[in-house]
Amino acid sequence: MIKSNKLKIFNDPIYGFIGIPSPLIFDLIADSFFQRLRRISQMGLSYLVYPGAHHTRFHHALGSMHLMGQSLQVLKHKGITITDEEETGALAAILLHDIGHGPFSHAMEHSIVENVNHEAISLLFIEALNDKFNGSLTIAKDIFTGHYPKKFLNQLVSSQLDMDRLDYLKRDSFYTGVAEGNINSERLITMLNVVDDQLVVEEKGIYSVEKFLMARRFMYWQVYLHKTGLVAEQLLIRILKRAKDLIKNGQNIQCSESLLFFMKTKIPQQDFDLSVLEKFASLDDIDVLSAIKLWQHHTDLVLSKLCQMILNRTLLHVKLKRKPFDTQKLEDKKIAVQKKYNLSKEESSYFVFSGTIFNRAYNNEKQVIHILRENGKIIDVAKASDHLNLTALSKTVTKYYVCYPKESV
Repeated sequence: MIKSNKLKIFNDPIYGFIGIPSPLIFDLIADSFFQRLRRISQMGLSYLVYPGAHHTRFHHALGSMHLMGQSLQVLKHKGITITDEEETGALAAILLHDIGHGPFSHAMEHSIVENVNHEAISLLFIEALNDKFNGSLTIAKDIFTGHYPKKFLNQLVSSQLDMDRLDYLKRDSFYTGVAEGNINSERLITMLNVVDDQLVVEEKGIYSVEKFLMARRFMYWQVYLHKTGLVAEQLLIRILKRAKDLIKNGQNIQCSESLLFFMKTKIPQQDFDLSVLEKFASLDDIDVLSAIKLWQHHTDLVLSKLCQMILNRTLLHVKLKRKPFDTQKLEDKKIAVQKKYNLSKEESSYFVFSGTIFNRAYNNEKQVIHILRENGKIIDVAKASDHLNLTALSKTVTKYYVCYPKESV
């Protein structure tokens, strides 16, 4: 019997060796649509805060697939029926769950393609790959969209305790060096079970769930919503907005052909066909960074200054508060910037702006994490836990931010 040369392994710094479980998974990884994820950063511009955070969506997708494989083996060992086709479908679904991300991941969602989120684009990629691979991703598509009859398989891909979250918390913690985000994913997976078609965690794993939810809270405030990363992402959004406005006004803007297409064209979701998808698939971080390096020398002061801020990390000053900022003080700062740089009121809003950020570590309204008690009863982790903070983690925390040039204070 000739062994397949498609059952290769990756050496991952988090889990060690990750095996490719089937020829289909190998073919998906080898496809140009998926290989593009090597050029999409997992954490946007967070490397401006944490220099090690240069890992990619490719890393994360492989890690999530590895955890999915472990989870399926644990459940099968506990007597849960999972067919070979379902196993392949679940592995493919989690592998492709983030394939629709554009350059710099969440940082530029809705900036390049307006009003179409990455989940919708991921589904378009999955459908295109399903056609390419003769319908072999039909189960994967159903699991990804949450429509597969076995609900627990859907929950492994998307829920309050899914393989996506288990990987990105551990991986982002590792690459940023923020130890508070490190979770024991192996312990959590070992404690998984299924009752009445719902994913549950056995009672012995309750402390691991608590640690997971606390780690999620720490990572959001310390990393994902870090004020420096926040202002960098806002500048990136405003760079694209300014460039689009200049194009509308007939100015010449140089960038890659693919990026220029989306800068000039608004694509509603219903018109996002295969030809548009292929143009989107040719976009990655390199297109945006190359454009920013060109635009730093543009004759438009607003565009050039915004680009220089990102490239040289001379970012805007940012303040966070629990209450909204005084609107008059904000207007005063805009007027100061207008005078200093001879800008219009609209142009000054590129440099002085405010907004809100939200954090909710545990959304028990959307879908609870079920704990399986030793007596067989199922209970929400927030009620099962004796941790006083766990109920508080289910509440949305809102903070307000304001950004403005340091020299205009």
